[in-house]
Amino acid sequence: MENKKITIIGVGNMGGAIAIGLLKSGSVKASDISISDRKESTLKKMSDMGINAYDNNLDAAKDADVIIVAVKPYHIESVINDLKPILTPDKIFISIVAGVGIDELGEMAGNDIPIFRVMPNTAIALQESLTCISANGNTESYREYVVELFDKLGKTIEIPEELMAAATVLSSCGIAYALRYIRAAMQGGIEIGFSAEMAQLITAQTVKGATELLLQSGHHPEREIDKVTTPMGVTITGLNEMEHKGFSSSLIQGVLASYKKIKDH
Repeated sequence: MENKKITIIGVGNMGGAIAIGLLKSGSVKASDISISDRKESTLKKMSDMGINAYDNNLDAAKDADVIIVAVKPYHIESVINDLKPILTPDKIFISIVAGVGIDELGEMAGNDIPIFRVMPNTAIALQESLTCISANGNTESYREYVVELFDKLGKTIEIPEELMAAATVLSSCGIAYALRYIRAAMQGGIEIGFSAEMAQLITAQTVKGATELLLQSGHHPEREIDKVTTPMGVTITGLNEMEHKGFSSSLIQGVLASYKKIKDH
């Protein structure tokens, strides 16, 4: 992969996870990463890892080939205004900002700027993200680089921009949904006799195994479920009780509620 200098503007949960993921992947040297943030503690943490840390957006990005913006939606306009003096068509602009479309970003940054919208999840810090990517019309020569960059941090799929809100819910919010299942299963495990630590280990590893079954086989979940639901067995009894209590329907309704929230924003 071509070496480029990367700047991350906003090093909160997602921006920080990207910085750490890039370092852990070995695909980018610490000296080629710069960050900008207001928090002293964040600047020190990043500096201690060898990353160039700034409290000024323009200083952080002036020598960058790639600018990744990971700020709250209400900060994006002021951040782009800060960066305007150095935004040129030879710089790659990547937005992790939820709910702000490519056309809107183009109006703020300039329609000649190569703009990518990218939606990872926080597992990017472990190179296990599912990252969705869409782009404007100026990006073809940079597309391979951006896909390869995020492929180093997990799995990447390219999607039409109109699906980006749905991708945010299913991938980014989906981390929280999966963790809430793990917490609930842990609580059940504690009630039937395990310590909290042991219940967490068993549940987390079991979920990891379940996801690998799907990722490696490509099977529908029900095909794998059928392998462990014997007639009159304990698994089908538990599954049926969960369904009677609304397990699947409540999860679907939660996904739809999150989607409605992001679309109404």
